[in-house]
Amino acid sequence: MIDPRLVRDDLEGVRAMLKKRNMESAVDLDGLRRIDEERRAVIAKTDDLREKRNRVSKEIGKLKSGGGDASALMAEMSGVNDGIKELEAEVERLDADFNELMLSLPNMLSDTVPEGRDESDNLEIRTWGEKPVFDFKPKPHYDLGTELGILDFERGVKLSGARFYVYRDLAAKLERAIINFMLDLHTTEHGYSETFAPFVVNDDSMIGTGQYPKFRDEYYRIERDGLSLIPTAEVPLTNLYRDEILDRERLPVYVTMQSACFRREAGSAGRDTRGLIRVHQFQKVELVKFVEPETSFDELEKLTANAEEVLKRLKLHYRVMLLCSADTSAASTKTYDLEVWMPGLDRYVEISSCSNFLDYQARRARIRYRRAKGEKPAFLHTLNGSGLAAGRTLAAVMENYQTSDGRIEVPEVLKPYIK
Repeated sequence: MIDPRLVRDDLEGVRAMLKKRNMESAVDLDGLRRIDEERRAVIAKTDDLREKRNRVSKEIGKLKSGGGDASALMAEMSGVNDGIKELEAEVERLDADFNELMLSLPNMLSDTVPEGRDESDNLEIRTWGEKPVFDFKPKPHYDLGTELGILDFERGVKLSGARFYVYRDLAAKLERAIINFMLDLHTTEHGYSETFAPFVVNDDSMIGTGQYPKFRDEYYRIERDGLSLIPTAEVPLTNLYRDEILDRERLPVYVTMQSACFRREAGSAGRDTRGLIRVHQFQKVELVKFVEPETSFDELEKLTANAEEVLKRLKLHYRVMLLCSADTSAASTKTYDLEVWMPGLDRYVEISSCSNFLDYQARRARIRYRRAKGEKPAFLHTLNGSGLAAGRTLAAVMENYQTSDGRIEVPEVLKPYIK
């Protein structure tokens, strides 16, 4: 959630942000301001009545202590009390309407984000490594895995439907090795604390990180229990500190977690229908940071470098893309995508998104910190990134490390993890 004062003091700035995001019709800004003005007016009326009630109550007390008749004032106060109750109910209704619209607003964009209409306007920042050269035509991972008997898409469909899969033997071992390697790297060299949290969360958690209420239909829900399957470990990790106040001395807080992730992929019909690139269930190692506001953009660069290091150690060619305004997620102010080269698919594939959310998630989840003893708590900043998506990393390893006779070599950095 953005600071509500922006709606009151810089509505045109908010309108310009929506235009840059290609989301002009997403929120009725003029309606939002009207609700806010009406809400503030009703609050002012309520405060006036409360002040009158307090003043008259003192007069009633004086009359009674002096033996006077206070019945007329008491009758008047009965009407005042009824008026206060009505106004409080109106404030509650307007608060709900205001908050619902505020929750649907995306984050303000960093000035460093390039303006663009879609992913074709994303900006390449840097590349690492070189595209591998083969003396044969490299196969896409889904063909290679099927021929080796280590990826079983038919049984995945039989068990659960389209966009599900089964790993066997080397594929299962490789992904486990990839996950353990990434967790070890991030915890021993990058300073993250390994965490394990539930894969199902309540609605407050999904609201806190920005998935609900706007994108409710994109995720798997357990309606009977009011719970959702997590689309990413960002959700439980960020909400660890929901409704809490952290001491400044604790910051920054870095946490990482391996989890299964569940996504309906409702808007991806016809895209990446084969293989492991776009599926309903996959594993990922997530990186989440809680930091002081002044440091969050520097922390974004460090976070991105942490994710890049995984690809460097695996010796996989990749590029870093700065997402344009229309391609930046609603909750993010600035995002870098890491795209790994897939020789079998003959294209780059996103393998990590690293984002700075400013205080957008902290406001929604009410995560604050205290700069000094006695000071009023302030909202901190949150960041997150994939470190990395395990299934896509497996697919990248398979395609980049395939041999002419159809085998897959194990990267040196993973060999200690495979027995």
